[in-house]
Parts: sequence; C-alpha cells; structure tokens
Amino acid sequence: MDIKNFKSGTYREGFKYKYFLPEKINSNFTVSDSNIQEMLEKASFNLGELNSYASLVPNIDTFIKSYVKKEAVTSSRIEGTRTNIEEAFSDELDIDPEHRNDWKEVDQYVEAMNFALDQLKTIPLSNRLLKDSHRILLSQVRGEQKQPGEFRKSQNWIGGATIKDASFIPPSHEYVPELMGDLELFLHNEEITVPHLIKIAIAHYQFETIHPFLDGNGRIGRMLITLYLVSKGILKAPLLYSSDFFEKNKIAYIDKLTFAREKNDLSGWILFFLIGVQQTAKGATNNLQLIIQLKEKLIEEKISTLGKKINNARKFLNFLFSSPVVSTKTVEKELEVTFRSAGLLIDDFVKLGILREITGQKRNRLFAFSDYLNILKR
Repeated sequence: MDIKNFKSGTYREGFKYKYFLPEKINSNFTVSDSNIQEMLEKASFNLGELNSYASLVPNIDTFIKSYVKKEAVTSSRIEGTRTNIEEAFSDELDIDPEHRNDWKEVDQYVEAMNFALDQLKTIPLSNRLLKDSHRILLSQVRGEQKQPGEFRKSQNWIGGATIKDASFIPPSHEYVPELMGDLELFLHNEEITVPHLIKIAIAHYQFETIHPFLDGNGRIGRMLITLYLVSKGILKAPLLYSSDFFEKNKIAYIDKLTFAREKNDLSGWILFFLIGVQQTAKGATNNLQLIIQLKEKLIEEKISTLGKKINNARKFLNFLFSSPVVSTKTVEKELEVTFRSAGLLIDDFVKLGILREITGQKRNRLFAFSDYLNILKR
C-alpha cells in the first residue's frame, strides 16, 4: 500500500464518548512521495556520519552515559518535569526536597533506558521489553499506581481534565493487546521492504495512537525510536534521541500525529519525523566534535600544567565527561584518593576554569563542568 493511500482507523462509541480505533499496520508500505524520498536520503546520510564519527571516538561509552541523561531530562520535561541537566547529574541528596520528585522521574528514565539498551544485547525488541522498561520508568514515582509494566485495563485519554473535554481518546483497552501484538509483528516482519527510518516513524505514530499504558506513553514511545534503531544496527551507538527535536517543535509534533489520524496524512508525519532524524543526527555529530575538541584543548592547555598531579588530573577529566557535576566526596570515591587530595584537585580545576562551584555554600558544595554541560544543552 502506498503511504499516500493510508487509512488511519475509525471512531467507535464508548460510554458517552468516542474512542479512536486504529487500523493494524503489519503490512507492506511503499513510498512514492519524492519529498519523503529526498528527506530519507538526507536523514540516512547524517545518520551514517554520526555512526562514522562515533566509531572514531575513544571511550564512546563515556559520552553515551551523558547523552542518556540529556535525553532523560528532555523527554521528562515534555511530560511536565522541571529538572535541569545540572540537577540530573547530581545525587538525590543534593537536590532541593521540593524538586526531588521531578529528579526521581528523570533518574528512573535513565534506569529504564539503560536497562533496555543492555537487554537488547541478548534479546530482541519486544512488548515484553517495553513493559519491563515501563515498570522501571514508573517505579517509585508519581505514576507507580498506574499499572507499571502492564498494558492498561481501562480507558485513558490525552488532554483535558476529564474524558469529556479530551483532545484525543485512544482505543478501548480490550483492543490494546491485539494492536500491540500487531505492532510487534510489524517491527520484526522482514518481508516488509520499507526502509527502517520510515518503519519506525510508522511504529512511533501507531504506539502513540494506541497509548497502551495508563502513564508514561510519551517517554516509552520516544524510547522505542532509539531502541529500534540500535536493535537493527542503524545506530552503532545510542547517541540519537528524538525528544529534543519534539520538544522544540511540540505543536508541530502534536499536529502531525493528529493529522495522520484525522486526515490520513501519514506522509506529513513521516516527513516531519525524517526532518527530526536528519537534524538530530547532524546536531549529535557536531556535539561529538565539539566535545572531542574541548577534551583535547583542556589536556593540552590546562591539564598539562599540573605537574606531578597530571595522572590523577587526566583520570578526573575523563570522569567529568560522564559525570559533569561532582562533590569532593564523589571525587574521593571515584579516584580512590584521600578527601584532602580530592579537594585540592577540585581547587586546581576551579583555578584552571574547568570547574565552577554552583551552590554558593561553604559546605556540601557541588562543582559543574560548565563547558561540557553547555555543549549537552545545545
């Protein structure tokens, strides 16, 4: 079926409301739209560049940790949390008690993403994996009463204080297992020849339309994109995340999903999605380049001036690229040095302009690697 002939689904009667029942998607799709074909080529090229550059970066796992944190902050912010990236890299006890609930949601997203990425090394992407990741995502946070790790067994809705003024009502819960089963088959159907980027664009649209969980659908749906691309080898390292693009273009994101449902305009959604992949991949490559340049500059111009401390200083700098907000206790533990030595090393990094004290306190101080954090915020 040509994507331009896509039929999204139908509205069905519920109890004093109408819900949307999407058509199943486990079938072949063809693309005749030249705009989509052109953008697919650009997105694929930029993904290839990102993969090539990532393969050249030493200790890439260090940067992956930071990118997962960045994605956790942005994806959670779309859902209403207000944790910033400095807080995300801080320990829970260093967070203002009023902000700890938001911090915990971000931290659980990191746990869920890391768990899913680790699981992909031995098992395929599946509904079971999404459920297990969802269980971790909602553990110990505000959604823990909303069936963590299970598809919903009641009606949910998007927008509005009640279902009566909702902006969108997903399918009734009895259809969810069948629809999610169809989505899983679609992801693994090797007889479908549609390119992987278009395939995951369709899958993300379908997931958000089904809205299979009572809470956390947005975060799991965005996580699904990265997990699929990693599982298929399209991403050699998990350094591409969609949330930043979706947040910056939130109105367009919602509109494109809505138009796909209400106007059968799947082409418009896919084009928007591919633009997002292209821009995000390009941005990730540029950021990796800036990070490597920053590291080389700091080693050459600043770390090299520390004389006998240079070995510990290099270890400390490497650690900062995975944990750019630190305390003296953190440095003591990670570098296995005395508390006094850790404090002196931090003082050296502050004098060199590598670290900046961010609490304004005399005790329990935190120090931020601002140049690196500013790259992550781009």
